[in-house]
Amino acid sequence: MRRDSIFFRLFQQFPMLLFELLDDPPENADRYRFDSVAVKETKFEIDGVFLPPARRKGIVYFCEVQFQPDQKLYERLWSESSRYFYQTRNRFSDWQAVVIYPRRSMEQKNLHPHRSLLNGGQLHRIYLEELGDIEALPLGLAAMALTTKTKKAMPKVAKGLVERAQQEVANPEEKRAIMDMVSTIVVHEFTNLTRQEVDKMLGIRLEETRVYRDAKEEGLEEGLERARQQNLDRQRSLTLRQLTRYVGKIPKKVKSRIDCLSLDDLEGLGDAFLDFESIADLEAWLDANS
Repeated sequence: MRRDSIFFRLFQQFPMLLFELLDDPPENADRYRFDSVAVKETKFEIDGVFLPPARRKGIVYFCEVQFQPDQKLYERLWSESSRYFYQTRNRFSDWQAVVIYPRRSMEQKNLHPHRSLLNGGQLHRIYLEELGDIEALPLGLAAMALTTKTKKAMPKVAKGLVERAQQEVANPEEKRAIMDMVSTIVVHEFTNLTRQEVDKMLGIRLEETRVYRDAKEEGLEEGLERARQQNLDRQRSLTLRQLTRYVGKIPKKVKSRIDCLSLDDLEGLGDAFLDFESIADLEAWLDANS
């Protein structure tokens, strides 16, 4: 499962999740919206941006979800965020950045060139495994930490979160939101399971959650297939954007080959492209893995 695409989908549905991670969120955090933005005249496209209400000058938050090593993450993050802030300076009063890691060992090794920004209060580094016991976390943060669990451990933890939501949350909308988050993570981790198997795993009827609700008119099994296809489309789009950052513009014939990759192949490409230096490296990988 590509965790970054899952997180961005969760942030689209529940923007407040980001601010639950911060010690000093903005007063109007509940009015922020999540988006991705393109930066003109560069190859940069920022996947995670939290924008304050349009009529009020506030802080713009840039978010990176980093579940794989990237030894130039901070170089890219400073370049993208500074360029975007420069181009939109009249809209915002300040900018901050949040990087979410599964664990501390995933962070870029050479931090010395970035010591000022890393220690200046403008960057927030979140290590999900250091948030504490998942059973003691608020449900929203616990659902985010669920993404760090192994495939073997996830079913038990996910079912526990569902049971907590049923017991602890009185507000129907809030309870449904937790169910949506947990079911979204599980469905995208266990893509080969049927609806009935996932129902049994979580102890709920998944057709009542968001991952299925949008597809009711097509039938629940068709809805599952649609959810899988949407996940594939999102992963393909995210992979292409990240590849462009590393090797430049992707030729049409190469893009066509990427469009034919399965979800597993795209995930493999997502792990491999960090070592690419040119289109030739990408083509060599496609030749070896086609």
